[in-house]
Amino acid sequence: MRVTTNVLILLAASFIVGVIATAMLRQIGRRLRTMDSPGGGGELKQLRNVPNIGGIAIAWPLILMIGGAGVLILLAPGIITDVAPAAAEWTQRLGDTAPTAIAFAGVLLVLHIMGLLDDRRDLSARLKLIVQIVLALVLAVFFDVRVLRQFDGLFGLGIAVSVVLSVAWIVVMTNAMNFLDNMDGLAAGVTVVAGGLLLVTALHSNQWFVASTLAVLVGTTAGFLVFNVSPAKIFLGDGGSLVIGMTLAVLTIRTTYWEPTIEDSSSGGWFVVLMPLAVLAIPLYDIVSVTLIRCRQGKSPFRGDHQHFSHRLVQRGLSPRRAVFIIWLLTAMTGIIGLLLPSLSPWQAAMAGGQIAVVIGVLILLETGVDR
Repeated sequence: MRVTTNVLILLAASFIVGVIATAMLRQIGRRLRTMDSPGGGGELKQLRNVPNIGGIAIAWPLILMIGGAGVLILLAPGIITDVAPAAAEWTQRLGDTAPTAIAFAGVLLVLHIMGLLDDRRDLSARLKLIVQIVLALVLAVFFDVRVLRQFDGLFGLGIAVSVVLSVAWIVVMTNAMNFLDNMDGLAAGVTVVAGGLLLVTALHSNQWFVASTLAVLVGTTAGFLVFNVSPAKIFLGDGGSLVIGMTLAVLTIRTTYWEPTIEDSSSGGWFVVLMPLAVLAIPLYDIVSVTLIRCRQGKSPFRGDHQHFSHRLVQRGLSPRRAVFIIWLLTAMTGIIGLLLPSLSPWQAAMAGGQIAVVIGVLILLETGVDR
């Protein structure tokens, strides 16, 4: 309970940091003229006189917290236990996590710098994709950031299947949040909703490092959202959306949802590993649907346009503000279903999965069955 309180305090402190840092960046952005840019791949959009460096308010607290915690655990673990005495019983586990935390912070720093450069210089989509794949490979191969490790060695394939799935998940999720950053408050709001639900899961399973990182992500993003709701006074930019996507991807992998060696009926069955798919179903629906649309039109999936899920809702008569709010609610709907998976029996989990499939199916029918 003591550690949970510390995590909640960190959440509140991160919100305050997010508000203050975003307010400062708004002024700095105006002075330096780091305004909204055309975007990559020939994206067509109406430029607005709004700074697009808001992602700094989210990226740097995350990088400093994750990297700083990793260094402290390695060099001075006593400081961690002094601040949070209840964490003493997880000293060994924290020590094992420290190298991964430092590597994770380094990966976020590289992505953040690349995103800031892209916001100013329009880097090629191929270069950005290659960098993301390399970073994901480093984490998966050298720092054990892998999904479904329980099945290592299945069919004699070793860790190959896990590495491939992990790299695919990280790259897709990173770009899903980048793609979702296309309307005022959309990506930030979805991050707060999805991240908040994942935070509850991490706290419930006593995964304190994951919970603390999610607290910083959700808190700073909520603080940024104060200035990003319509009409936005500052934008995330790629320097923020890429970092958010990578953070969510890695943390969902690092969260232990199911241990087959532990017989505990309260922890659910193997299907609990599908929880991230439920919590992040709407961002995934957006990237999959817009990619299919662009490919069908003979365009590059990375060529920006106004065919995202949010844009399609607006084309069907909703205001941008209402479209964003609906996507927030849809994220909460599928996320809450995912949050309940650990407490469900197999047949109940199948029903929950069916409910999410129905939600996505209804969206597809509405989108394909209503004339523009």
